[in-house]
Amino acid sequence: MNVPFLDLKQTYLELAKEVDAAVKSVLKNGWYILGENVESFENEFAEYCGCKYCIGVASGLDALQLLLKAHGIGPGDDVIVPANTYIATALAVSNIGANPVPVEPDPLTCNIDPQRIEEALTVRSKAVMAVHLYGQTADMKRIQTICQKHKLKLFEDASQAHGATHNGIKAGVLGDAAGFSFYPGKNLGAFGDGGAVTTNNANVAEYVRNARNYGSEKKYYNTIKGVNSRLDEIQAAVLRVKLKHLDEWNSRRSDIARIYLESLNFLDGRLIAPVTGEGNSHVWHLFTVQSNLRDKLQAYLGQKSIETLIHYPVPFYSQAAYQELSHLKGNFPISSAVADQTLSLPLGPHLTKERVDYVCETINAFF
Repeated sequence: MNVPFLDLKQTYLELAKEVDAAVKSVLKNGWYILGENVESFENEFAEYCGCKYCIGVASGLDALQLLLKAHGIGPGDDVIVPANTYIATALAVSNIGANPVPVEPDPLTCNIDPQRIEEALTVRSKAVMAVHLYGQTADMKRIQTICQKHKLKLFEDASQAHGATHNGIKAGVLGDAAGFSFYPGKNLGAFGDGGAVTTNNANVAEYVRNARNYGSEKKYYNTIKGVNSRLDEIQAAVLRVKLKHLDEWNSRRSDIARIYLESLNFLDGRLIAPVTGEGNSHVWHLFTVQSNLRDKLQAYLGQKSIETLIHYPVPFYSQAAYQELSHLKGNFPISSAVADQTLSLPLGPHLTKERVDYVCETINAFF
């Protein structure tokens, strides 16, 4: 039996009639940039998240960069980020001239450890970028308290948490602003790149809306030095279709995660289960296990035609792109352990129970 990590083809086939009609409507209309579909999706996603404003942009990375600039974060400023996040979070900070300051995660949830944030603060600290890793939010209540105490801005990298909640409040409205990615593999994924900023701040929304379009509020009149970062009409049309199914597909992911949690042998400590934080509803963008036999397990599963991935094998501070942080490599034992031991199992709204059972049987047989 062949088990792909994520079957994106099936995500199209289930919605083919709706998606085809939406795309054809854009093509027939002849308006391809910043048209009615982008505006409608922005309104619909803002309503879904429970915020006042959503601004569509070209990628999740652009969303993070623009929301930072909208809040005046820039050269010389320090921004706290999780040490084990995907490099895009750090790039958003360094690309605008600020400094990403890595902080260890909670070893159970793998989200940033609030207790360690205060230890990493400096006189240059201006913000915390909390990443909702794997599909559940960071401990935002505790982080909010820390940010209020030290007068820091709080941002969400919600790229893996479409629909996740913390104490009943959806990701996207748990801080001053949030950045989302609509990369095809996300819970809410387009058929290409895309992203969005969500916020309740009208000034931030106006800045991002202008900045994404060359800094222009009115065509050919530019009020700020902007960029070209626009969610296109076809992707917005696709996202409008898929947004209607997001909760159902997240529910399917939760059903699969439940099977993993109930069927895999986590009893002897050689395989460690993911933990959901208090007050969180998990949307299971990824189902990650940990094992000190990770590499052997991955190779074994590959031999059995089960595709797995590692999120992420090299922490950003150890990447060649961040040579200036190379002196920090030995300072993050938890992040290093996560990088060395974490394995992401197949998961998606179209993964059949037969395939999930096969994955569980194969893993249990390995151990």
